[in-house]
Amino acid sequence: MNRIFTLGFALLCIQISLAQEINQVTKDARGREKMLGEINKKGFTQNSFDKWFTPNYEAYQPDEKTIQKLKRKLKKYTITVFMGTWCGDSKREVPKFYKVLEAANFPENKLRVIGLNNGKEQYKQGPNGEEIGMNIHRVPTFIVYDKKGKEIGRIVEHPVESLEADLLKICRKKSYEHNYQVVTQLDNIFKEKGENYVAENLDEVVSKITSYAKSLKELNTYGYVLLRANAISKAITVFTINTKLFPENKNSYDSLAEAYFFSKNYKKSKELYAKVLALDADDKNAKAMLAKMQDY
Repeated sequence: MNRIFTLGFALLCIQISLAQEINQVTKDARGREKMLGEINKKGFTQNSFDKWFTPNYEAYQPDEKTIQKLKRKLKKYTITVFMGTWCGDSKREVPKFYKVLEAANFPENKLRVIGLNNGKEQYKQGPNGEEIGMNIHRVPTFIVYDKKGKEIGRIVEHPVESLEADLLKICRKKSYEHNYQVVTQLDNIFKEKGENYVAENLDEVVSKITSYAKSLKELNTYGYVLLRANAISKAITVFTINTKLFPENKNSYDSLAEAYFFSKNYKKSKELYAKVLALDADDKNAKAMLAKMQDY
């Protein structure tokens, strides 16, 4: 009995150790290195990652006046970063972010960096579900928390002004709106009203978020993140909203058609791909998908 308990305890310890391992390197479908899960600066300065991390880190010169102000404010907070070592925006912004934090004397033990996946079935997902419930639709996303663990602000994909200036505004709790506000506004409605309410009151919801929508890609990416996370009905709602925001853009119908195909509602998928062809009679993907569903 003692041997069984000891063996079980040892296996549990191994599992915990593996789960907490940092700088885990793997490869994507094209054979390129990527890191998933917890990452620290040492991980970025090794293997193929150093080719983009160190040059971007060394090239960035934060504004000294802003840094001096940030030193007094930033130490009160903790920060979590969601990024992709495969993502061009992450490769550009994350090294700069490290430069800003180090210039502001921010301790690395108050920083958590999570590498997300780029595989189709694990799109922008962490190996242990670290992104769940965090509304991560663009990478990198830098989230600032107070001592109670409450989010006080985030920088999404790239800063509005500069990383140090945006951080200072967040730390001062001044008016700051990150990029892709339409996603935040819609996500807030989902949280406050529920998915059923949004699906049943599309026109009302659209009227509330229209002023925040700048391009089709904003909600389109959000929809695909939901779809790959198997939140199919919610993804369909998001894509449907996008067709109302951008009714003349064939890609809005194409994405919604794909979501219905994924849900095996082939009748609805066919209708939407036909809508794509009505807007562009030469669309190759719509033709191919309709041919694929010919017998359904």
